[in-house]
Amino acid sequence: MIPRIKTLAAMDDFLLAVEFDDGHKVIYDVKEDIETLPTFRALKEVYGLFHQVQLDSSRTCVYWNDEIDLASDSIYEYGVAA
Repeated sequence: MIPRIKTLAAMDDFLLAVEFDDGHKVIYDVKEDIETLPTFRALKEVYGLFHQVQLDSSRTCVYWNDEIDLASDSIYEYGVAA
């Protein structure tokens, strides 16, 4: 089953605080994605873009624009327990 996101908050230093419907809470560090994925570089280069993160209507994906998104299962698996 794909984990659904209950709450989402952008924090300083390119971190996302995420809570899932099952109560699991993680801090996901987006810096590695910014360094390794060319499309993610805009999060660092465009002032304020990172803090404009949104949750899609299915609550299984976070996104910043049409090119930059993260699936909830990746956040769930690779986030550090909070």
